Order: sequence, then structure tokens, then C-alpha cells
Amino acid sequence: MTAPGPHPAGTPDPGLERWRLILGAPAERHTGPLGAEGAARDAALDWLYGRDPEEARRGVRAGTNARESRAGGDGPSAVTAVDWLDDIHRLFPKETIERLERDAVELYEIHEIVTDPAVLERVEPDPTLLRAVLRTKHLMNPEVLRLARRIVETVVRRLLDRLKPEIRRSFTGTRSRRPSRLPSARDFDFHGTVRANLAHYQPAERRILIERPRFHSRTRPHLEQWQLILLVDQSGSMVDSVIHSAVTAASLWGLPGLKTHLVAFDTSVVDLTSDVSDPVELLMGVQLGGGTDIARAVDYGTRLIDNPRRAIVALITDFYEGGDAYRLVHGVRALAEQGTTVLGLAALDEEANPAYDRAMAQRLADVGAHVGAMTPGQLAEFVAERLGR
Repeated sequence: MTAPGPHPAGTPDPGLERWRLILGAPAERHTGPLGAEGAARDAALDWLYGRDPEEARRGVRAGTNARESRAGGDGPSAVTAVDWLDDIHRLFPKETIERLERDAVELYEIHEIVTDPAVLERVEPDPTLLRAVLRTKHLMNPEVLRLARRIVETVVRRLLDRLKPEIRRSFTGTRSRRPSRLPSARDFDFHGTVRANLAHYQPAERRILIERPRFHSRTRPHLEQWQLILLVDQSGSMVDSVIHSAVTAASLWGLPGLKTHLVAFDTSVVDLTSDVSDPVELLMGVQLGGGTDIARAVDYGTRLIDNPRRAIVALITDFYEGGDAYRLVHGVRALAEQGTTVLGLAALDEEANPAYDRAMAQRLADVGAHVGAMTPGQLAEFVAERLGR
């Protein structure tokens, strides 16, 4: 561990200041007082975390400077969300700013972060703020919606830029036995390379010198028409899945041999396919919340199918059925029996960390659904594999 460097006499030790910021005012008798910038950081942290009643009860993270700034009454601090954002962008590094903004929105539901025009002009777009916009856009007037759209556009563009290359790789065709002169890590032919270089085996070192690496070529995927029908639960807990389903559908839109549908549902069903090419417009039109009638969505998706054996129905939900559970199981069984591929996806986000009704998921798996979790890229690979058959 490297010892901290020297600091000017009369100024706080940076290491002790960090501990004081973490532990709050009770630690000050051991760490010493904060300097001017440390006090400003403490006040910014206290503006956010000081509203936590449990921490306030234990005396944790209640900064002396922040309390003094609110002296003279029991009302809320005069510091606004705009002031606070200006302060944290001045006082903290980027990764800390992102954490503070995320906690403000998700932990403390400070809606001004996404409903105040002055704040929206300053805030840095990220997935957390996108989720907040989708949850609170019904509170926004037209001017605020216009500013919020910037967050949606920026984050969606970043997601598309990351996902589209992955999807293009998935749809470049399947491997063939014919060799290729184009070197590609994903097409490296391990066994062929070993066979081609056995003459260069070195017994003493027990290794082969590779002089002629081999690679597979790829065939063009079959262009026989397939359908991908995404049925997405738009209840409040599924916001990540709604976002990534919209981005995935936009990335798959227009690929040869694939017809993509996107359907959102709660207790009603809304076909969003006409907006798939514009995921920003699509997300701005989604209304999160409400109950869940999965069976109704499955019935609607079934009616969209042209060729049952060339269709993939991806049901993206937490499997908590608020409608008729028997009807849902019956509908999924009918799809599987007619040759349709049914995917039951408990999550469709980058982490694929699902929370779902396992009993219902098991019932659907028992009647022929493939149940699990897939990231957008994994879903694209699955679809590409089906198209290549």
C-alpha cells in the first residue's frame, strides 16, 4: 500500500477527509474538520442521503455543514435539484456523479431530476435516467417532454450502436466446412489448424508452432421467411425489458428473411410494430404500469402467425399472470404443438438477472416453451440460428 503524499500544512489530510465524508459528522473528532471543498462535498452528499430516515436516526451521513446551511427553520433546504446537479458536477468525478444521479432517481424518487426543464438541460443521459423518463413522462408538460426526449434519443442511440454490430455478426451466416482465407477469431478452425501444423510439433517443449492457421468460411443464411413476434410485458417492473425489446426490434427490423413484430401488453394489448423502426418514438408512446394479462397477449400473437413452423414467439414477462392462468398454459401448449418456437424470457436486459414466477414459468416449460433469460445479443443469435436452418 502506498503511503499518501505530503499535503500543505494547515490543510486536511485527503485520506482522513475521505473517511470523514463516508462516516459523517460523528467521525470528525478522529479525522479532523473538513476543508472548504470537502465541506461542499459533504453538503452535496447530505442534500441527497440526509433525507434517509434510517441513516438520520443513526447519525450517519448527516454533515455538520449541511445542517448549518439549513438552520433557521424546519423547512426543506433552499438548495434546488438544479443547484445540487451543478455542485456535484463541479465537485465529483464522473463515476461518482453517475451514482449520485442514479440514487437520486431510484432511491429517493426526486422527480425534479427528470421533470424540471432546468435540470433536464444539465443532466447527463444514461440508462437510469431513461428508465426514470419512461416512468414519469405522464407527469411532464410538452416542453419538458421535448427536453426529456434528448435523454431517450441519446441512450437509445448508444444501445443501438452497441447492439447492431453484434446482431450483424450473428446474421453473417453459419460456418461451412470450406476453408476461408479471411482470418477471424470467431471462425478459427482449431482442429484444422492442429492437423495442418503437425509437422511443426516440438516434442521437447510439447507444443506445435502454428505457421498456417485455418479458418472456417460462412454460408449465407437461408432467406426463407421467418417471423419474430416479441410480446413484451409493460408493467412497471419490466421497464428494462421494454427498453431492450424496442432496441432489439429496431436492430432486427428490415433484415432479409425476418419479419419482426413488437407487441406491448398489460391488461390490454398494443401492437407497436408500425413504430419499430423508430425506437425513440416507440418508447415515448409506451405507458408503463397496470395489471398483467399474459394470456391475452399470447392469443394476439398467435393470430399474427403466417407459418407456424417458421415463427418464433418471444414472451418477455415476469410470468406473474393476472388473467386466466389455464388459458395462458393452453395457448402456449397450442403454439408448441403446431410447431411454433416459444421463448419465455424472464428478462431481456444486459445483466439477464431475472425475478419471476418460477411456478408459472415451469408450467409453460412443461408444455413446450423454452424458458430462461437472454440478453438482446443472445436473442439475436438464437433467431439467426433458426433462420440458418
